[in-house]
Amino acid sequence: MDFDPHDAIDYIYKTAPIFGKSKGQLAELEAYKSSLKAIMMKQSGEQGIGAQEREAYASDEYQNLCKAIGEATEQAETLKWRLESARLRMEAWRTEQASNRNIERLTK
Repeated sequence: MDFDPHDAIDYIYKTAPIFGKSKGQLAELEAYKSSLKAIMMKQSGEQGIGAQEREAYASDEYQNLCKAIGEATEQAETLKWRLESARLRMEAWRTEQASNRNIERLTK
């Protein structure tokens, strides 16, 4: 296997800020979800809490936020597993190098 571990390290280094930003956006959207629900309940014009909540959940704004949360989650998880994949490639390379050293030691 012809693998340069520095490529994986560079990938992790370059991707980490993108992953961090993605997780931050996801957290921001999750936090805004309750606020948007409260805003939509207030604007509904309904008197009962259940009716206000129903209207808030049915609003286009709330549904769009839920879609945005889904997209942000997808992006964050994709980046997370790409970073994990790069880390595992480095671990596999490290194990291979240790095995090669043992083979060289045994064949001398």
